[in-house]
Amino acid sequence: MEGQEQQNKSRVVKVDSVESWDFYVNQATNQGCPIIVHFTASWCMPSVAMNPFYEELASTFQDVLFLTVDVDDVKEVATKMEVKAMPTFVLMREGTVVDKLVGANPEEIRKRVDGFVQSIRVHVA
Repeated sequence: MEGQEQQNKSRVVKVDSVESWDFYVNQATNQGCPIIVHFTASWCMPSVAMNPFYEELASTFQDVLFLTVDVDDVKEVATKMEVKAMPTFVLMREGTVVDKLVGANPEEIRKRVDGFVQSIRVHVA
């Protein structure tokens, strides 16, 4: 069944270099696509625990680009985005940060993402 296949494919894109970060951000910005970034670390349990929730968010909001950045793999991006704690969630639009949320708080993140996406839809409509 095709629909099932779709479900298992992750919509979260792992950023593994500064180049790929720039590529995705530029591409999304050019397409007017909002971006949500999860700054994570493999040793940070709260961060790792947020992964399934983040995947779920990504499948809920199909018109948003969901990126994940391991701060140890891509330190430069974490530094550039002034990420100091894990997990940090950053909401971006047109290449600029609109909102930033630190900590593993699924409800708050869902609320912010929802509001963020609604405000963009209104803007576009």
